[in-house]
Amino acid sequence: MSARTRRQKALAAQGSEGEESPDGNGAVLTPSKKRTPSKKRSRSAVRQEKKKENVFLFAPNLIGYSRIVLAIASLYYMPLHPRTCSLLYSVSCLLDALDGYAARYFNQSTTFGAVLDMVTDRCSTACLLVFLSSAWPRWAIVFQGLISLDLASHYMHMYAMLSMGGQNQSHKNVEATRNWLLYQYYHSKVVLFICCGLNELFFIGLYLLSFSSPTLSPSLLQPVADAQPSSAQPGNPAHPAPASLFASPWSAGALELARANKIDSYWPWVVTSISAPVMLFKQFVNVVQLINASQWLAEGDVETRRANKKK
Repeated sequence: MSARTRRQKALAAQGSEGEESPDGNGAVLTPSKKRTPSKKRSRSAVRQEKKKENVFLFAPNLIGYSRIVLAIASLYYMPLHPRTCSLLYSVSCLLDALDGYAARYFNQSTTFGAVLDMVTDRCSTACLLVFLSSAWPRWAIVFQGLISLDLASHYMHMYAMLSMGGQNQSHKNVEATRNWLLYQYYHSKVVLFICCGLNELFFIGLYLLSFSSPTLSPSLLQPVADAQPSSAQPGNPAHPAPASLFASPWSAGALELARANKIDSYWPWVVTSISAPVMLFKQFVNVVQLINASQWLAEGDVETRRANKKK
């Protein structure tokens, strides 16, 4: 066998064992110098794994932040500017449906986003009911009860879902065997949107009626207390400028003056009347949710106590 034949066999054996191959200059590429496509893909995958997603900048969460800004702005205008407040509050409520759509469209559904959405809803409604309590003190206990029911039912429901269903369990994933009404309420987007939307619309209607309906707010027909007598002659000391009557724009007198700037009560009455049945149904769902969550937590306590006794 010639030397050339032996050299070719040796190179072939090295290529089969060490995956070596000659380059253009006749040199042998060792495995350490060779980069296969599979290694390139693996390193790219590692770099992608190291790059973390910023959940706080997801599209639905950005919409949630805008809802908070609009809600705070509506609270700022709430005492004196009912039209501006109602517009800002309504837009904030409508964005509640948009963030859910964005989460499904961009595949960015997160636990943080779900909690942010629920907390924003609860806080916004509570703040509006606090204002209604101050507008109608004799009905304050009703509004305080609605605030307590709303917070208690959602908190206990979410806590029950987390403790009994697991950390990654959404509070909307209610099984039909657990409660048929809650299953229909949370699994039908149309039902959920109508109930939540008309519930907020009812309270917005009440808010507008506090500025427009003397029937519900008799103080609208009464003069502001401690107001000086007016005179038909401009510049008369008995007819001071409004700024001197109410030095502070946030005083009780300024609030009454703003409420005396009547707005037509027809549409607020229509909105309140239409949405009232849905609001009552929403409160009934809250009661059912509270009872169901309490029963679920009690069942978990019984199972835990039974397991501890067997140890």
